[in-house]
Amino acid sequence: MDSKANAAERTVEDKLRALFDLQKVVSEIDKIRTLRGELPLEVQDLEDEIEGLETRLQNLEAESKQINDDMLSRKNEIKEAGLLIKKYEAQQSNVRNNREFDSLNKEIEFQNLQIQLCNKHIDQFTADLKNKAEVIEASKKQLEERRGDLTAKKAELEEIVSETQAEEDRLQAKSQEVENRIDDRLLTAFKRIRKNARNGLAVVTVARDACGGCFNKIPPQRQLDIQQRKKIIVCEYCGRILVDDQL
Repeated sequence: MDSKANAAERTVEDKLRALFDLQKVVSEIDKIRTLRGELPLEVQDLEDEIEGLETRLQNLEAESKQINDDMLSRKNEIKEAGLLIKKYEAQQSNVRNNREFDSLNKEIEFQNLQIQLCNKHIDQFTADLKNKAEVIEASKKQLEERRGDLTAKKAELEEIVSETQAEEDRLQAKSQEVENRIDDRLLTAFKRIRKNARNGLAVVTVARDACGGCFNKIPPQRQLDIQQRKKIIVCEYCGRILVDDQL
């Protein structure tokens, strides 16, 4: 006869003890997973932040390159304007009338205005580049710090996983062993209650005349029934299975 068949023949007290033992084991597994569970989230957050910083740096560097290209374009325009001014000044020496002279003079004035405008743009580009360089430097420093944090968190996570994996495997095996002492109906109820319980507690003790799960008062007669261990009793408020603290 297998262990599940034997479970049906056990007393209520044996079933309560098995349920309480199972609760203790799965609670220990919960602790391990909670300890480990926070770190992967922190690692993921850092990876997302690093990805965002890398994207920002790429954008900043692309913007700086564009500013440098625009500055080079304006410098080339200044050179072209300077060549045109020399050309128009040379042509003024060979004009045939005042109208041609005035026309060339207007062209020279226009090119000088273009040079002034280009110089104004270059000054603005220079200021923008300085600001971009400062932001890039700060972003690079922040990125380096976050990469260091990520390396440390990953190492911490790997250490915890390596330290706790063996213990979790042992507890999982023990959990399976205890489950074999519980009939299917009770085990299904246990898992359903545990799933709906905020802290994962499906079996709790009565402490200070109250349910150890929801802390509502348990009537004296009901406490006496729990102590006698003759039947499975659940809390009328939260639905958890109740056992006496001596179990």
